Amino acid sequence: MSRYVKSLIEKELANRFANVEALGVISPHGIDATRNNLIRRRLRQKGLRVTVVKNALARRALAGKLKAIERLLDGPSAFVYGNVSVSAIARALLEEKKAEEKLQLRGIYFDGEVYPGEDGVKTVSALPTREEAIGNIVAALLGPGRRLAGALLGPGRRLAGAIKAIEEKASSKEQPAGESATSAPSA
Repeated sequence: MSRYVKSLIEKELANRFANVEALGVISPHGIDATRNNLIRRRLRQKGLRVTVVKNALARRALAGKLKAIERLLDGPSAFVYGNVSVSAIARALLEEKKAEEKLQLRGIYFDGEVYPGEDGVKTVSALPTREEAIGNIVAALLGPGRRLAGALLGPGRRLAGAIKAIEEKASSKEQPAGESATSAPSA
């Protein structure tokens, strides 16, 4: 490959990964073309893309932004990325690992840190997605309000329950007396 072609590929890779904040790195070594295409198709359905890169070109193209990712580049490498959260990428990779045992998970890169190996991918998969994190924050914000509303409504409910019990007791006392009063004159 000529230097000109290599520089074009480096520029293309740099442009492609310019807005990427999280990357999964896998090794498709030992997987035949049919299975490789199936993996790509399943990942594509989840909003993820797979790009196989030459390690030397990837190092040069990503030198400024993703320097820490060099630790994951050893042998044939493919980058998995997309407009989803990093935990969604990790979960998708773990699902693919279950479907294809030969797939090697090299690790995950995000937020300037590298999580190497399958254990790193499992660690990242346990993190909440953006939607889950927002839900947790909303639940945390609403929790004190619910407790306050319960504290304010609790005494009122107890009072209403006590009034209802007194009313039922009074109506049950009146009912037998009323029945005996109506039955006495007819006797």
